[in-house]
Amino acid sequence: MTDRALIDMLTARLGADAVRTDDEAVTLAANDVHVTADRPAAMVAPRDAADVAAIVAAATTQGHAVVPRGGGLSYTGGYAPPSARTITVDMRGMNRILDIAEQDMTITVQAGVTWKQINDALKPRGLRLPYIGTFSGAGATVGGGLGHGALFFGSARYGSAAENVLGMEIVLADGTILRTGQGALAQPSKPILRSFGPDLTGLFTHDGGMFGIKTEATFRLIRSPAEQGYASFAFACIKQAADALCEIARADLAEEVYILDPSAAGAVHADATTMAKTAMSVAREAGGALKAIKALASLAKGGTDFIPEGHFSLHLTAAGRCAAAVEADLDAAQRIAVQSGGIVVAPTIPRVARAEIFANLNGVLGPRGGRWAALNAKVAHSDAHLLIDAFDAMIAPHAEEMAACGVTHTRLVSALANHCFSFEPVFHWQDSWQPLHRMAPECDHLTRFTEPAPNPAGRALVDRLRQQTVELFRSLGAASNQIGRTYPFRPALSPAPEQLLLTIKRALDPRGLMNPGVLGFT
Repeated sequence: MTDRALIDMLTARLGADAVRTDDEAVTLAANDVHVTADRPAAMVAPRDAADVAAIVAAATTQGHAVVPRGGGLSYTGGYAPPSARTITVDMRGMNRILDIAEQDMTITVQAGVTWKQINDALKPRGLRLPYIGTFSGAGATVGGGLGHGALFFGSARYGSAAENVLGMEIVLADGTILRTGQGALAQPSKPILRSFGPDLTGLFTHDGGMFGIKTEATFRLIRSPAEQGYASFAFACIKQAADALCEIARADLAEEVYILDPSAAGAVHADATTMAKTAMSVAREAGGALKAIKALASLAKGGTDFIPEGHFSLHLTAAGRCAAAVEADLDAAQRIAVQSGGIVVAPTIPRVARAEIFANLNGVLGPRGGRWAALNAKVAHSDAHLLIDAFDAMIAPHAEEMAACGVTHTRLVSALANHCFSFEPVFHWQDSWQPLHRMAPECDHLTRFTEPAPNPAGRALVDRLRQQTVELFRSLGAASNQIGRTYPFRPALSPAPEQLLLTIKRALDPRGLMNPGVLGFT
């Protein structure tokens, strides 16, 4: 079947508005924040699981690849079309919250729902997800987060999105609709347990969509903590900051704890207008007039230029059932930080991050209107120094070339639960924008910048540095999330797990048409 015949078939099934072949749509589908791939034959927007099943069955029967796309806010080619004979399934229209079961402490949503939508729906009920969402939660979707490894807000205590999901609905390569968790039972059951027998839910997390397309997910809920508190510390050395972060994580003192490079922290220094807007958000989120006054007083005292020049900064959010418990956690974190060489600074950054959680997607652009691309490695706390030293040694010989091409780097370090050290180098450079750079930020933010001229030399250098970084991470046995098509996942596996995953892939997708190439499986 030709592209045109398949597109006509899908149009008859879904309607003309749901099947886009225009230049804007297929160009958007070919690009993420960093990667550019082939333009697909069409970008198709389903409304429900039945639509997804029809799209997948029609496309794979005719030999077309199928690639799911959520918010599009990735940078590892996870939804990059492998060829022009691809149908991109745009999941953003499947954005309904299906059920909030307060008695059972679960929420069920379609896969195109964003983390912001969930947070907004739960907040008036005094509920939230344990893992709250990623930095890009205003646009990032549940399906994308479960497929590629979303983490950050809440992750130091509760792990990633995949560790909090109870069950999913999946469309397989032949159009079969499959449910996991208690949804797998023939007798209808409330989705309160993830694994009743082998963990089918886990099989479809972090799979990049190579086993099927997620259409629905159920998460467990918690009651929103009654109290929150914030702390920030400055360190002259990243290793000192890392030591403090690891011990704070081991002691379970924070919902998120992270380290910013000196230049990364400097980028959040705000002008008066931004601080005024921020103050309104801080007051609104404080919870009561007296708390609002105290929060605003703390924000005013801290200001924006609060971290000593050249210092790494560690930031954390503590939460608990009462003020005394939060204060005890903050006191314990301060003792750890000071013992590691830190000094107390105003906690402006974590306070603002929580007050304006999921405010916008302006961070898709760098602070000067340039581009950025990140990578990440997860290692044991005891290997934190080894990872930091190895990356520094790898990057050092490239200093002159980076300066010549206008490429810089920062590092974001965070804790994933109490046992995992997450290290994220981010490369920055001025370069012409991808479609998402023009579409995701707020209009008034975008108008502050002029799109930079193309910088092919800088882009090529970033790609080389990313490749070397990925190889370094592999040599250290590090794990990564958001694997996409950037990390050599399949080649990095030992023979037995590789064969098992290959067997499952062949059973579920015998023609290899579900997001071919992701995770290294073609």
